[in-house]
Amino acid sequence: MQNYHEPPTELSDETRDFIRALTSLKEEIEAIDWYQQRLSVTKNQQLKKILEHNRNEEMEHACMALEWLRRNMKGWDEHLRTYLFTEKDIVKIEDD
Repeated sequence: MQNYHEPPTELSDETRDFIRALTSLKEEIEAIDWYQQRLSVTKNQQLKKILEHNRNEEMEHACMALEWLRRNMKGWDEHLRTYLFTEKDIVKIEDD
């Protein structure tokens, strides 16, 4: 695994699990991007439906990883509760 910036043997099991979850989240988001680009340009309607389905599956996977992080890694819960599911101006939320 090339995601370590410190010697893996010096990292706690908990930190290595965080790295696993964060890496998975990055990979899922990257896959969402790839599927979105592909479905945006295909002219074949059946393929478009398949790619859209696959993109949405990757969104589900990303949300699952994010929820695991929220439950397990300090800081995520607070920030997600601040920014998600609100209609406020995203940039101005910090000012409130």
